Amino acid sequence: MDLEMEGLLSKRIAVLQGGKSGEREVSLRSGARVISALRNLGANPIVIDPISDDWIDQIRSSAVEIAFLALHGKGCEDGTIQGVLDAFEIAYTGSGVLASALAMNKIMTKRVLSTTNVPTPGYLSVDPEADLPKQCDEAVDRLGLPLVVKPTSEGSSIGVSIVKEVPELKRIAHKTQFEFGDIFFEQYIKGQEITVGLLGMKENLRALSVLELVPKREFYDYEAKYTEGMTEFILPARLSERLTKRVQEIAVNTHRAIGCWGASRVDMLVDTDGSPYVMELNTLPGLTELSDLPAQAEADGISYEELIFEILASAVKRDA
Repeated sequence: MDLEMEGLLSKRIAVLQGGKSGEREVSLRSGARVISALRNLGANPIVIDPISDDWIDQIRSSAVEIAFLALHGKGCEDGTIQGVLDAFEIAYTGSGVLASALAMNKIMTKRVLSTTNVPTPGYLSVDPEADLPKQCDEAVDRLGLPLVVKPTSEGSSIGVSIVKEVPELKRIAHKTQFEFGDIFFEQYIKGQEITVGLLGMKENLRALSVLELVPKREFYDYEAKYTEGMTEFILPARLSERLTKRVQEIAVNTHRAIGCWGASRVDMLVDTDGSPYVMELNTLPGLTELSDLPAQAEADGISYEELIFEILASAVKRDA
C-alpha cells in the first residue's frame, strides 16, 4: 500500500446510508457493501443514517473528515445533504450541490442537455395549476402514444409508467401527480436499454464498458433493477464499435454538462434506427451486488475495492 493510499484510509471516514427517500432499502444495501470494502482496504469507517435527527451531531462529534455517500433518491442525492456537508467543510464523495440538484430534476437536466446538443427524448412538463386532462391531450398531440409519465424528481424509475391509451393516461397522470407532485410527459422510445458508468475527474474522466439491460418486465423499473433474476445483463452491450464509442462520448458529455464529479452513471435508450437518447443521469449510482456501475468496473478490470477507493479518493481532490 503506498503512502497516499495509507494516509487516505487512515482518515476518519463515515459511510452515510439509508435516509428518508423511496430508495432507502437500496441505499442500505449499497452502504453495507461499501463498508465491507472499506474495511477490506484497511479503513475503519463509522456508519451514519441521515434518517436520524442527530446525524449532523454524529458527524461533528466523530470529527469525520470524509463522508462516503452511499445514498440514493430525493433528499439524499439532490444536493440537500451535499449542502450541509459543504457548510461544515466536510469532504464527500460524488457530485456537488449544483450538479446533484440538476441531475435529480429531470426537466432541468433536459434543459441543460439541450444546450449542449446531447440527445434526449421530447417532453412536456406539467403545470400543476393548469387543467391536467387538457395537458394530457396536448401531450398526446405533441408526443404521440405510447407515452411515458414520470415524476420530475425521483430515482430508480420510481413512479414511472408507460401508457398506451388516453383514458389510461389521464388516470395515471392524476395518480402520479397526487403521489409525487411535479410530473412530466416524455416521448416513448422503443429500443435497447443501456447504461454507461463514468469514473474519474477532469482529464482522467473515462467511460466504462457499456452495459445492456434486458428486463423481464415491460421496462427497467424499480423491481427489475433490484430483484435478482429480473434483468439479463449483457456486458459489453450488443452495439457496434462505432456506436459504442458514440454512446460513451455522449455519456462523458452529459457528465461534464451537468458538472458531475468522481463517478456517475448515464442511462440511455438506443432506438431501432441506432440513435441514442439520454434518459437520466445518476450522480450517486448504486453500489449493491446487483448494481450496474460495479459490474461495468469489473468488466474493465477494476475490482470492487479498487472502485470504492477511487471514489473515496475523489472526495479529497475536489478542490485540489
